[in-house]
Amino acid sequence: MTKVTAQMSVSLDGFYAGPRHDGDGDWLHSAESHGFFRVTRWATEVMSWRERQGFAGGAQDVNSDILAESFEAAGAYVMGRRMADGGEVPWGDEPPFRAPVFVVTHRPRPTVVRKGGTSFTYVTDGVASAVEQARAAAGGRDVAVSGGGSLFRQVLRAGLLDEFELHIAPVVLGTGMRLFDADLDVDEFEAIELTPARVVSAPQITHIRYVVRGRAPLTLDDRGRS
Repeated sequence: MTKVTAQMSVSLDGFYAGPRHDGDGDWLHSAESHGFFRVTRWATEVMSWRERQGFAGGAQDVNSDILAESFEAAGAYVMGRRMADGGEVPWGDEPPFRAPVFVVTHRPRPTVVRKGGTSFTYVTDGVASAVEQARAAAGGRDVAVSGGGSLFRQVLRAGLLDEFELHIAPVVLGTGMRLFDADLDVDEFEAIELTPARVVSAPQITHIRYVVRGRAPLTLDDRGRS
């Protein structure tokens, strides 16, 4: 059964990158990128990630196994336009996805086909449409929401996310782009409830997988009442 999943690396205080970089200059030397690489370096150092990028070496450990598991499970991806634009040059002619990618955007663009099975289809009629198209293309495997954080929140807010895995880095950034923010539109008397399904601890990172149960009001018990 196809599930809609997501993987996000965050700091202990809930940021997935440093302060947003919107101006001129090299993104790689921005505060945003420095925060991002602090929370994702657990992934860039492992064999399964390096193999996908066409690089040799890397650690073969539990972190590599978890990342390889996510690659294997994904039959299609959903991505934000900012991430797609930023990765287009670094990913080169053979991006690491090896599956159809559906990019949520307001700007139309013809489908881009790359080597290795990756294609980028630009979806202009909303995140629900992108998820539905990805489901149809996934061949029974999972639809992986690849980011960034704004897209993650859109999918969670719309009730389209079945489960997600947080990779929590042992670092406090203090400021930056927060993964869970007010634009989730959670009512003051409700919450999005989750069930932890797996916890894997490693020296560099803690991986927690959650099943999304959905929005629910708080139900108080009657303890203490006669």
